[in-house]
Amino acid sequence: MRVSSITKNAGKACNNRLYRHIRTFEKIVKNYFVIYRNTSDIFEDDLQEYIESGNYTYEDDILPLLNRVQGHPFLETLHTSFVRVTNGLNQRIIDCFAHELEIDIVLYLGLCNAAGWVTDINGRDVILLGIEKILELSWYDEDSMYGLIYHELGHIYHKQYGAFEQKGRNQSQNLIWQLFTEGIAMYFEQLLMNDLCYYHQNKDGWKDWCDAHFQQILMDFQADLPAMTRFNQRYFGDWVDYCGRADVGYYLGARFVQDLCGRYDFEQLIRLEIEEVTREFFRFAEENHACDDNR
Repeated sequence: MRVSSITKNAGKACNNRLYRHIRTFEKIVKNYFVIYRNTSDIFEDDLQEYIESGNYTYEDDILPLLNRVQGHPFLETLHTSFVRVTNGLNQRIIDCFAHELEIDIVLYLGLCNAAGWVTDINGRDVILLGIEKILELSWYDEDSMYGLIYHELGHIYHKQYGAFEQKGRNQSQNLIWQLFTEGIAMYFEQLLMNDLCYYHQNKDGWKDWCDAHFQQILMDFQADLPAMTRFNQRYFGDWVDYCGRADVGYYLGARFVQDLCGRYDFEQLIRLEIEEVTREFFRFAEENHACDDNR
């Protein structure tokens, strides 16, 4: 496991001209992704896809978020949390799951698409942690950083030891698969935190609200499936809105996977094929709808 930060001192980085004079996405690519050569297309393509959806613009949605990093009072706290959480991280994974992960973890600034993002760069699995999104979400404390990094490691564990990369027959099946994979990562995170009620998203009563509205979230997710796309979905991401809340898909995914853990052990679970996961989702939905009807 290799851990990298874009700076040795995140606080000092605020005063660097690179932070003060961000004007174009091309500058971000040039200045911040020098860790990996010849990879700018990964970040450009992702940003371009969002802009072409018509829901986002660079000037209104990306640039202001980046510029708010300069002088942020919790930037150094974020960096300190990152260093502490990643210290000895590999051994914690081995102790809990008896496997080692081949992974780079990079604290970075620039893409704005997520606090954490798992990708493949030059044939190596990489977790990119977005400084600007972590600050925006107030996930800079040590406890939140543990949850965020553990969650992304859950995706890597699924990829390296399970059947992670699968495509469905249609968009609905792909979205069920997304629910499942996010649930796997949430469960992985909860196991490492030794708390199955732990959610790093839990701010301002988020979990209590999700607990109270679990049935509705499940019914709405199922009802939305036929017309749901990556760009109109309202379940995954801090930028989406489900009844005034964000990220409720992570809660629903965790509930789904916790249910599946009564039928499979974890190592079996991460090897399930998409067709079986789809059948299990509709079984899960039907059983929970029946429970609600019997109240």
